[in-house]
Amino acid sequence: MIKINRPMGDTKLQKQRKLMSLMAPLAWSLLAIFSANLSEAGDDPVFKTKDVILVHGAWADGSSWSKVIPLLERRGFHITAVQLPLTSVAEDLATVNRAIELDPGPLLLVGHSYAGIVITEAGNDPKVSGLVYISAFAPDTGQSVSSLNALVPKTPVMSEISFNAGFLSLTNGGIRADFAQDLPDAEKQTLAVTQGPIAEVAFGTPATAPAWHTKPSWYMVASEDRVISPQLEAMMGQEVEQAQQHFRILHRRRLLQENQAIDHREI
Repeated sequence: MIKINRPMGDTKLQKQRKLMSLMAPLAWSLLAIFSANLSEAGDDPVFKTKDVILVHGAWADGSSWSKVIPLLERRGFHITAVQLPLTSVAEDLATVNRAIELDPGPLLLVGHSYAGIVITEAGNDPKVSGLVYISAFAPDTGQSVSSLNALVPKTPVMSEISFNAGFLSLTNGGIRADFAQDLPDAEKQTLAVTQGPIAEVAFGTPATAPAWHTKPSWYMVASEDRVISPQLEAMMGQEVEQAQQHFRILHRRRLLQENQAIDHREI
């Protein structure tokens, strides 16, 4: 689990980040994840994976990764950023599954915010070698966005959500103060008028087969998040981390058993 604090703007690098997209620090987080583990990677195929599918959250679209994509491509990653319809978890999952089908694999799934529940299900595809949760929902079996949010006090953005014909949108105030508070005013306005409303039913759909129980996964906590509670992010990140420890033990045990079986056959 990686914890990212919001840049305060004192250094030159922090100022540059503020001038970039809301999603730009996420690229640095992704790079930090892989850089931190490459020294221990050995022959682990996860860290040799170069195909990445980026999945955006609610009230956004694939262009929200526009500053992330060049940074990752310069590091040799092959990127696909999907466009979720945000009409239901099932239809969003179908969109990601189509992208996986078109990719030769192996690949990494990266989800931000609401997209966490989508990659949680899509990650079961054999082509997926790992999952990266960027301040995202990481539900366990039977949990949904709504049930997870109910575990902690409401975040500021919750009072800035409007409902219309089964879809949820953010008010201009919510965009400016909670969703994109670090961006220049012009970019905030662009986000406000281009936001993708999300179907209310998507927030109530429970996870059925969380891939983070069986696939290598990483979680980034944003300590100043005003959309998802940082407390909830830390809880979910801890669950993912504990599952990874169990997964690694089982994985090593399976490798040991396979090696023993090979040794036995050779005898």
